[in-house]
Amino acid sequence: MNYAANAYARTSRSALTPREAESAVLLKAAQQLIGASHGLAAGDTKRLNEALSFNQRVWTILASEATADENPLPAEIKQGIGNLGVFVLRSCVDTMIEPTPEKIANLVQINNEIAAGLQGNPG
Repeated sequence: MNYAANAYARTSRSALTPREAESAVLLKAAQQLIGASHGLAAGDTKRLNEALSFNQRVWTILASEATADENPLPAEIKQGIGNLGVFVLRSCVDTMIEPTPEKIANLVQINNEIAAGLQGNPG
């Protein structure tokens, strides 16, 4: 049974459009940040740092792909995504250095709003 479930999961993932996949990974990063933030009050920063590192990897890939020369997006959109990517990466580092619930919430909100836009629901 587990084999069938794994096969279904692989098939469903491969059926996603690139926009759906980008949206899904942003939502996954947001959920990791939310989950990791629960341990913050107890001083548990390991899980938060792992979630922030994952978010950094996601945004590095998104920003790199969006700003690539071969990407057909208009130049102003590329610039906006690049600037947002830099902001998110700096925010992740800042949050690692001095974590606060507000900083985590800001990163979660950015991920959720970009994911909604990718799903065609700009909010």
